[in-house]
Amino acid sequence: MEALRQAFDFSDFPRTDLCVAVAVAVFLFVFPALPHSSFAMATMIQFLMFSVYGMGWNTIGGYGGQVDLGKAQYVGIGAYTTAVMQIRWDLPFWVSLPIGMSLAVGWSFIIGYPLFRLRGHYFAIATIATSLILKDVFESWSFIGGARGLKIPLRAEMPDFWFLQFREDYYYYYVILAFFFVGLIYLNWFRQSRIGMQLRCIKDNEEMARSLGIDSHWAKIKAYAVATAFVAAVGSFHACYNFNIEPEDVMSLDLSVLIALMAMLGGAGSLWGPIIGAAILVPMKNYLGAWFGAKAGLIGLDLIIYSTIIMAIAAFEPRGIWGIVTRIRQSRSD
Repeated sequence: MEALRQAFDFSDFPRTDLCVAVAVAVFLFVFPALPHSSFAMATMIQFLMFSVYGMGWNTIGGYGGQVDLGKAQYVGIGAYTTAVMQIRWDLPFWVSLPIGMSLAVGWSFIIGYPLFRLRGHYFAIATIATSLILKDVFESWSFIGGARGLKIPLRAEMPDFWFLQFREDYYYYYVILAFFFVGLIYLNWFRQSRIGMQLRCIKDNEEMARSLGIDSHWAKIKAYAVATAFVAAVGSFHACYNFNIEPEDVMSLDLSVLIALMAMLGGAGSLWGPIIGAAILVPMKNYLGAWFGAKAGLIGLDLIIYSTIIMAIAAFEPRGIWGIVTRIRQSRSD
């Protein structure tokens, strides 16, 4: 009961923040009923997916201070588990989802133990290496389609909630919206939990944390497993939403970097940071890419624009957009 109370306890946030959060939640609930295009719906679904990706990354990267650039490997494990189980054994999404999460978490424990012997940029480079190695394995593994990937066949009767196959995108929207709110509530509990407090202490001063009796190595591994579960769950959803998956789509380095950027841009180590980052980067990436991509000679200009914005914010406030908001509030209170 205490954990449940913590999960729903937002009392430490200013009333203004809570009012904005409620307004955003209402908007997300009613969005499918508002006038919108199919492109806008796809963008909103991607925003929710990357918000959950960012929440997961935030547990280890934000609160733990460990820059993980290999999260795409767990997206791939979740996505391929769901695809293989639906194609080969006709098992529904809700069965493959926990299995994919378990396999991903198991892999995170296997590689996490040696990885967290490393620190700083050595750790970041090692996460990239493990992700690229696993991607190469998947590309040469014929059982899961190799580099061509897998295509989940359409079922005769739709909508099919058990296999997560729908003709209308708003069904997918509400499924990932449920993931979004579950992730947000869990992250709110996590930041106030014992492991969350330990990670903050480790981030500030690992040697001091050890002197206080905190097992920093084990705390990082547990946080890494939590982050992995978040990412693998959305990976399973990704497989059903796109039907066709391949290693380059779900396990690329670009995806790993983008997941980290979402959280860091919005504000790593804050509850709202990953959501803010996804709300900025996903629409910018989609709409600028579509706009500039349609004009000859301007392909790639969208990447330059949002990369410049990210660098400017990082130079001004390393804590991201939420850090800027916090700084403004402090200056006003002074």
